[in-house]
Amino acid sequence: MSRLLIVSNRLPVTVHADQGDVSIVPSAGGLVTALRGPHERHGGLWLGWPGDLARLTEEQRREVEDRLEQLGAVPVHLTSAEVSRYYDGFSNGVLWPLFHYLVEKLNLDARHDWESYREVNERFAEAIVARYRPGDRVWIHDYQLMLVPAMLRRRIPDARIGFFLHIPFPAAEVFRILPWREQVLRGMLGADVVGFHTTAYRYHFVYSAARVLGLDPDLETLAYEGRRVRLGAYPVSIDVDEFVRLARDEEVRAEARRIRESAQGRKIVLGVDRLDYTKGIPRRMLAIERFLEREPELRSKVRFIQLAVPTRENVDAYAEFRRVVNELVGRINGSYGTLDDVPIHFLHRSMPMAGVVALYLAADVMMVTPLRDGMNLVCKEYVASRIDDTGALVLSEFAGAAAELIEALLVNPHDIDAVASTIQRALVMSPSEQRVRMQALRRRVVTHDAHRWSHRFLNDLERASGVLPAVGAVRRPEGAPRGSTIASARSAPSLIVMLDYDGTLVPLEAMPELAQPDEALITELRELAARPRTQVHVVSGRPREDLERWLGELPISLHAEHGFFSRAAPGEPWVALREAALDWKPRVRDVLQGFVDRTAGSFIEEKMVSIAWHYRAADPELASQMAREVPLELGEALREHDLELIPGRKVLEVRLRGVNKGVIVPRVLAMMGPDAVVIALGDDRTDEDLFAALPPTALTIHVGGGESSAAFQLPDPASARRLLRALVA
Repeated sequence: MSRLLIVSNRLPVTVHADQGDVSIVPSAGGLVTALRGPHERHGGLWLGWPGDLARLTEEQRREVEDRLEQLGAVPVHLTSAEVSRYYDGFSNGVLWPLFHYLVEKLNLDARHDWESYREVNERFAEAIVARYRPGDRVWIHDYQLMLVPAMLRRRIPDARIGFFLHIPFPAAEVFRILPWREQVLRGMLGADVVGFHTTAYRYHFVYSAARVLGLDPDLETLAYEGRRVRLGAYPVSIDVDEFVRLARDEEVRAEARRIRESAQGRKIVLGVDRLDYTKGIPRRMLAIERFLEREPELRSKVRFIQLAVPTRENVDAYAEFRRVVNELVGRINGSYGTLDDVPIHFLHRSMPMAGVVALYLAADVMMVTPLRDGMNLVCKEYVASRIDDTGALVLSEFAGAAAELIEALLVNPHDIDAVASTIQRALVMSPSEQRVRMQALRRRVVTHDAHRWSHRFLNDLERASGVLPAVGAVRRPEGAPRGSTIASARSAPSLIVMLDYDGTLVPLEAMPELAQPDEALITELRELAARPRTQVHVVSGRPREDLERWLGELPISLHAEHGFFSRAAPGEPWVALREAALDWKPRVRDVLQGFVDRTAGSFIEEKMVSIAWHYRAADPELASQMAREVPLELGEALREHDLELIPGRKVLEVRLRGVNKGVIVPRVLAMMGPDAVVIALGDDRTDEDLFAALPPTALTIHVGGGESSAAFQLPDPASARRLLRALVA
């Protein structure tokens, strides 16, 4: 049976050292609770930071290491400086506020923190490699380790890797603020399965990848670097049985009764949150103030209890936030308190889970009103604990849990008037309505517990095949050609080099006219053509005018519009493949112009015997929808005029049927004889025709990601040009 390697920022235990004694105790928190079961069931390892062990003696450290090993825990040690930059600086100073839409708290001047974040992620990847065995599954968790999947993929290409994000993924317009946005996306896409709490977060990720990386948007899978990355929505949950057990525990129930008795008949409205600025505590306090202002007859009949669990105490933003909350609570209590009581009982402390469940049992109303939250498990804990089907849940519509817990009273936490009104509604809710709502909530939470969450994700990871499926002759290329392969080509009696232009020799540009060759490329092509018994052919979809203007003086052969026009050498005429009727062009042009009008950022490129619709610079979601409609609207014209519609990289091209890059192959091979070695490089669908027409002995190379029939693959044009220089050397 394969092992499961769980990887998270922290280990599921905390190391305590007190007067020479070392203890290791289980940690609390939603992630630990959700993953403890899979860790125990699958007999694997859990890798993470064990906390600061700097003050331990060598003997104590050895003792800790031995005990962690017995628990299946592998420590990844970090220095205090690394924790300060990687965790406090970048994870919680950049990613956390950005992903929660709190852009005003975002530190964009964090280059050194980013470097530390990258280095620590490398450390985690190396720790995984050191423990990895063939067949292991690796499950990486959360925003602190978003680069690890790609780092691990480079080291162990065939590893089965899952990644789960426990916080929201922001809308593309927000995510694109991040200076390191491309690196983060590529890091996550190193996984075979990427999981989110909700379909909305998955949607945001897909369109961020489309905007930033130019990937074709697909809500289920993304084709990336020759692999297919599966995307899923897996709402994390809780260990329901544990909360039911605590809710039935007589000591817990006695504590709940004591809390209710101390309220002296008042109804209890409860909030339980980490003291984090995403949890909406100030807005909640303002809504309570508005409620007290508008409902004077209820002031003496309600007690508000807010348990605020300390978090990130060393981060300046959190210290300031704590001061703001304390002042706000003090002001409200000063305005509405009496000699006998105050309306808000504010507790800034941690509490054992048994004590929290006692609060859940005592509360008439539970308020969970974050400004933004990946999931929020407090609301599920409250529901699981209400085994008598009573109580009311007020839930922010901006918590991930709101997508599931639709029977709660959903509120906009920014609208304090609406929240105040909802508090009043919850307090007067009839027992029958409470029962209907709570029974529905409990059914959902009980059915979709933490065990089901992990089971669904790991099942999908087990079934995931990152390799793109074969389509006819299309398969995943092997990777870069080996040095021996290049040396063999270099020593061949004669050499034919066939090169696409856009996406192969130069990066793709949003505007085709911007893809001009630089001086270095001109020099590289000239030197390659100067090799003895070497022919260089540039085979492009571009019009003759572009190739002549940019490459016309080079001693190479040029083939324009996918081989319809060819020119053997400088100064020689362009020769057409055949006569071509062009009466179809006005009709096709009109149809494509309609798509330009409806798709801002797209445009038409008209050539002599083809017309292309480019949509690289258009909104990915709109462009993807329009691209699906183009074949439908052109269908009749394509059939009547014997045309074909060819998809490229963010382009659809209408051309004469049978005109493709493969048609020039017989003529090119005839020039050099049967002993010539052929090297061909291309990047998109149109180059597959060229690869297919070449003999099996040809060295075919696909440039960029995606599926191809080529034997080898290079990642980008820069790599392709390095290969050309190697041929000359």
